[in-house]
Order: sequence, then structure tokens, then C-alpha cells
Amino acid sequence: MGTSGRRTVRDLRRGNRAMLLRALYFGGPASRNELSAATGLSAATVSTMTAGLLESGVVVEAGQVDSDGGRPRVLLKVNPGYGYAVGVDVGETQVKVELFDLGMNVRAGAHYAVRSAKHDPELVARHILTGVDAVIAESEVPPEGVLGVGVGVPGIVEPGPDALVRAKTFGWEAVPLGTLLRAGTGLGTGLPLYVDNGAKTMGQAELWFGSGQGTRDAIILLVGSGVGGTVVTDGRIYRGAGMAAGEVGHLKIVAGGRACRCGARGCLEAYLGAEAILDRAGVVADSADEESALARLLEEGSPVIGESVELLGVGLSSLVHLFNPERVVIGGWAGLMLGGRLLAEIRAATAANTQAQPFQPETVVLGRLGPDAVALGAATLVVEPFLGGAAYPESVPTIA
Repeated sequence: MGTSGRRTVRDLRRGNRAMLLRALYFGGPASRNELSAATGLSAATVSTMTAGLLESGVVVEAGQVDSDGGRPRVLLKVNPGYGYAVGVDVGETQVKVELFDLGMNVRAGAHYAVRSAKHDPELVARHILTGVDAVIAESEVPPEGVLGVGVGVPGIVEPGPDALVRAKTFGWEAVPLGTLLRAGTGLGTGLPLYVDNGAKTMGQAELWFGSGQGTRDAIILLVGSGVGGTVVTDGRIYRGAGMAAGEVGHLKIVAGGRACRCGARGCLEAYLGAEAILDRAGVVADSADEESALARLLEEGSPVIGESVELLGVGLSSLVHLFNPERVVIGGWAGLMLGGRLLAEIRAATAANTQAQPFQPETVVLGRLGPDAVALGAATLVVEPFLGGAAYPESVPTIA
């Protein structure tokens, strides 16, 4: 008789440890009594497990609070210096590499410019490898304390050891980014590597630490040079059968409309990404100058900005009708720039195209983590296995 469905005592302990660690990570500092109430574990189990976590250094004491008539209660928290995660954002104009402690504080960073017209895969891989070595050296953390490297890239990332990336905006068709990184010296020693779509890593960061906190169903939009997104259902990122769900930039909003960078026509990204907005306004700008050029359009009150807001409302309306989210979060550098000035207009444009029952305008909010959230989210790909959780399914691109 097979036993694959049976849970062993070891499985139970591992599950209890993950539950306890996650409660501390997301809800701490907390006392042992509070942990017992939050997890449903017995006081004895919490006491035993926290003793082991304290001994190993995963958890540390974080002060005391008075109790009702008894001894002060000791507060516990996850030790931010127990381990470190490297997060990488492979963007349109640069490769950004940052090293975070477990408190998600940036300990070191490195940036490497790339030409917008050429994202040579081997060069991008070298930038990542060089950056990993640089941030570890700069931070002076012991290399054995680094738990892994997470990488956020545009496009669709296929699961498997090669971590195949299909990013048409980069001219990448099945680029084996995982293999390229493994061929380098920096990650050839067994450092865990995780590769995912950059919009999804930003979405995970906002879900854990930003404007998505506390939601079970959300749409998280990244608007930069292009447009990407994350669909969150029942507290988890929805990925679809081919890991391609959430490509909201390629929702069709105009039949036979403007040509998109993906090769199709009428996509939201063909109208709304910073590159498209500037092109529609007749502004010629290299991707490195897009931010300043978009800021000027906003200052001038260009009619293209108003049109872009209306089109964003159309796109968000489709997502609201499809998924009925609790919250819609707008992030990415261009999204934050537009939303920072025109959030009321974006809400109104969405409401004008949406049935009243599934939508309340105040549910459209700005991301709280700023334009650097992709790298932070990439680091969560590393932290998730450390916590022993299951926010990511086994099919997420992971290179052990």
C-alpha cells in the first residue's frame, strides 16, 4: 500500500515550524502566548519550537511587555541578520542588484546600464553575476549567509532548470537565463537561484509588504516603459496553465489599433507604457530619458496624458469585471508618476467603464514600495522557501 499521502511526524513538525516562522515574520515581534493564539499551536509546542529557533539564531528576543499580574512577556522576532537574499531587477535601462537582510533592509546595491536597443543575454548574465559578487563584498556578509538569488525579468519565464525567458521587448526567445547564470563562476557553487517575471515579483512585494497587504484578491499593475501585472486570487499569485497569466499589458483595448512591442495591435501597452505615451505625444526619447520626458508631459498638461488615463480606466475595468478584486494597486515608476498626480482621474475613468456593484473607486490605490519594488520582490523568492511556506507552487522556475 502506498504511503505518499500520509503525513509523518517530521512533516508535522516542519509544517508547525513554517506556521510559527511565518507568524513571526509577518506579525512579529510577538510573545509566545500571542504566537500560540495566532497559530493555534499549543503553548508547549510553541515553547519547544521557539527554543530551537532561538538556539539556532533564526529568532532573537526583541524586548519585553508587561503582562496582567505576572512576569513580563518576552517578545520574539525573526533575526534579520540570520540570512540574506539577493534581489535582481533586469529592466529596460539597467540591471539592478541589491542584497537584503531578512528584515528586507537593503544592505548593498549595484547598478549596470544596458542599452535600450540591445539586451544581449550573455551581457545581462554577466551583469547579474558581477553584481552578486559586488553586493556580497560591499556588505561584508559571509557568503555562506546568503540564502539565494532571485531575479525578476520581463516576459514569460518557463519552469525548469534552464529558466527559459521569452521577452519580446528584449528580443529574447527561449533564452536559458538559468543556464547562462550557472555557467558563470558566481552561481556555479550551488547558491539557490529563482527566476520569475518582474511584474510578478513586484506584485509579491506589494502583497507582502505594501498596498496589497491583507488582501486575498487583488490586481497589481506595473507601469514602466511597458505594462505588466499580477493577478492575486485567494491570497496567491495566479499563474495559469503556461505560467503566462497576468500579462495585462496585452489586453486588447482598441481593435486593430496601434502596433505593440509584442507584435500584435491594440494592446494596452501600445497606449499606456511610458514609451507608448511619449511616442503618441510625438516625443523622441531614449529609454534612459523616459522619466524626465514623461514628467514634462505631465507638467505641460498634454492631452495625451488625459487620453492615457481614460485608456487605463478601460483596461482596469476589464480586469475588475473579470476578477472582482478587493484592491487594484498601481505601481512601477510611470504608474506612480501618473497616479501620484491623477489618481482621482484614474479612479473616475475606471468607474465610468465599470458596473457599480463589483467596483468601488477607492479600491484603486498606489503602490507603497516605490519604483524599486521589482528587486525587493525578487528577494522574496528567496525568503519564501526559508519560511517554509507555499505561496509559490512547485512549478515556479527554481534552480536548486
